[in-house]
Amino acid sequence: MTDPTSPGSASPATPSPADSLGAPKTYKLFVGGAFIRSESGRVAAVHDTNGSVIARVAEASRKDLRDAVTAARGAQPGWAGATPYLRGQILYRVAEMLDGRSTQLAAELEACGASRQAAIDEVTESIDCWVWWAGWADKITQVLGGVNSVAGPFLNVSTPEPTGVVGLCTAAERPLAALSSVLAPALCVGNTAVVVAPLDSALAPLTFGEVLATSDLPKGVANLLVGSHTDLGPWLADHDDVDALDISGVSADLAEDLLARSAGNLKRVAATNGRRSPQTAGEFLDLKTVWHPARL
Repeated sequence: MTDPTSPGSASPATPSPADSLGAPKTYKLFVGGAFIRSESGRVAAVHDTNGSVIARVAEASRKDLRDAVTAARGAQPGWAGATPYLRGQILYRVAEMLDGRSTQLAAELEACGASRQAAIDEVTESIDCWVWWAGWADKITQVLGGVNSVAGPFLNVSTPEPTGVVGLCTAAERPLAALSSVLAPALCVGNTAVVVAPLDSALAPLTFGEVLATSDLPKGVANLLVGSHTDLGPWLADHDDVDALDISGVSADLAEDLLARSAGNLKRVAATNGRRSPQTAGEFLDLKTVWHPARL
């Protein structure tokens, strides 16, 4: 992978979120493989540490969230039906494309308050995260599934299957690493996702949508929104077509509310905090157990 600090590379602070005309860039939402403005028309300004406006971002509405869930549901059967090897190859391609945008992403993280070295380290960690989960795509079944020992002349096999559509509320701190660490395991095992990232650290997550758009990821598999967790989180929890929820990035009070709401529609809820473990992906898997008469 390319090192942003290597000789010949541009300084991570060289690019600016503003375009070549000096006008702040407007970052759009990524839904169904397309870049869209919010249905509500809302746009929020993003300020640097000096208080200057460096960009504007489309702020997602509840209608945008519903559209994202519809896109994710439509893409889920095809993504789940892809071979684990193919999913792993696509996740590795995401890492390659992320590496190609490393200088820009580090600059955006720095513009939003990270130190230069912290920004570089966060991008590197995010690339490593996608490579790590790409390698697990065709191994999860062997680790989390298997043949069960049962009494009687039966073959009993448990096989993990994707839960479906997963809602992900990501943290404001270290936003690119936070997004990668929860999105990669969900996609690795065949789920599709709707991500809600906070507004105050939205630049790198929305640029990551451009990374996904230029990778081989089918449209609708990953959908990126930015907005208030307080506004959009309850709608994710209430939505009957969202099968699971990762609440790693929300406050304790909001987490309690989302848990209560999710109980009403039997939604699976986890706070994985991006742990690199097969069990993290297991939070968004169902185990299908099959019994079959064994030969005597």
